[in-house]
Amino acid sequence: MDTIDARPRVRVPRTASPGEVVQIRTLANHPMENGERLDADGNRVPRHIIHRFVCTFNDETVIEMDIEPSLAANPFIEFEAEVPESGTFHFAWHDDNGDVYEATADIEVA
Repeated sequence: MDTIDARPRVRVPRTASPGEVVQIRTLANHPMENGERLDADGNRVPRHIIHRFVCTFNDETVIEMDIEPSLAANPFIEFEAEVPESGTFHFAWHDDNGDVYEATADIEVA
C-alpha cells in the first residue's frame, strides 16, 4: 500500500506559566481503513490504521495510547499536560504500514 500524506496538525499554546496545565489538540489526516469494508469488486480493503499515538515533552512521555480499528478517519486527540519549563512537544502517529507521522510544537514557560 502507498504511503499517505497524514499531514498531522497540533495546537499547543505558545506560552504558559510554570506548572500550568495546558490543553493540547491533535489531528492526523488518515483514512483509517478497518479491514472490513469491501471495494466495488467485492474485495476486502486491507486494514490501514494509525494504531499508536505518542506525545513527549522534552523527551519525557506525556501520553501514549494504542488506537483500535473502530476509530473514525482523521483521528482527533485532545488531552491536557502540565508544563514545568519551556520546551518542545513531539507527537508521533504510527500506522500499520510502518509509517510514522510526526509534528513538534514549542512552548515558552515564563
